[in-house]
Amino acid sequence: MAALAAVAALAVVAGASLAACSSASDSGGAADEPTSTSTTAAGEASGSGEFSLLSYNVAGLPAEISKEHPDVNIPKISPHLDDYDVVMTQEDFDWWKPGGLADGLDFNHYHERLQADAHHEYQTERHPGPEAVGIDIEADRPNMELGDGLGVLSVDPISDTVRVPWDSCFGEFDSGASDCLAMKGFLMTRLELADGVVVDLYDLHGEAGGSAEDQALQVKDYEQLAAYVNEHSEGHAVILGGDTNLHTDPPGGDAHEDSANGEDLQIWNDFLEATGLTDACEATDCDDPGRIDKIAFRSDDGIELTPTSHEFQTDVFVDEHGEDLSDHQALEVVFRWKQA
Repeated sequence: MAALAAVAALAVVAGASLAACSSASDSGGAADEPTSTSTTAAGEASGSGEFSLLSYNVAGLPAEISKEHPDVNIPKISPHLDDYDVVMTQEDFDWWKPGGLADGLDFNHYHERLQADAHHEYQTERHPGPEAVGIDIEADRPNMELGDGLGVLSVDPISDTVRVPWDSCFGEFDSGASDCLAMKGFLMTRLELADGVVVDLYDLHGEAGGSAEDQALQVKDYEQLAAYVNEHSEGHAVILGGDTNLHTDPPGGDAHEDSANGEDLQIWNDFLEATGLTDACEATDCDDPGRIDKIAFRSDDGIELTPTSHEFQTDVFVDEHGEDLSDHQALEVVFRWKQA
């Protein structure tokens, strides 16, 4: 599902409900009750270890417009998150416009319910709002309602978190995939696996929709992201993942119009080449390279990263009937690291 394609209906729903009743930095903070269940070897004298990384679009749009029943499913997702050392989420909205269409809905509690049964010691702080990330609401996104929906949970320290919105967007209530209703973009945080072992971790949510305008913006967005990685993570090990909204099946191998002409595949390959990243699916010879949920990585002179598995969690995040709890399946990649 496109990230905000259904939000156009929210105006009507929220209206009825109410009638009836440049970039910014933050530091990853410790949660109230740190009870780490990490299996990572961070801090061992051997200078090597292993950790599991999960990327998951949790489909956290308001239940009034969602087909995924987030009010029911998000609390079911939460207990499973402890099984992973690092969790990157998309559509986990922790900011909404005060007095806006989503304000006052039960939706406002989804984020806390997602984290209620997860006990990672470190988590990214709440989105600081549009002004703090350089968005002029009137000029850039006059109908913006939601934050970027991005978050990180980790058993190892994270710090220096930066949130960056895409330079442009397409689609509001009645056009495109309604991407301009949120501050979509990417965040970067520094993950400390052990003393002196730091990886720049990127979580992203790409432009959705299949129009020519969306396709043109996807090109620009991944150029923006590549430029940021090259400037701010120069010489650093990097792990990047999220909901790319890029259908990278071989041309003609997918019914999605962006995949059929191969443009999404070209955007992704150009991005990997520009940043020196490797798709973890390619590195592990996985079976489903065309999926839009992706994780990529690169080592540096001091840290060698090696993905040992790439697996969509097909039977973990499901309900009692075996149905997925989101319209995305969570992607787990296990990494080994070694100080070079």
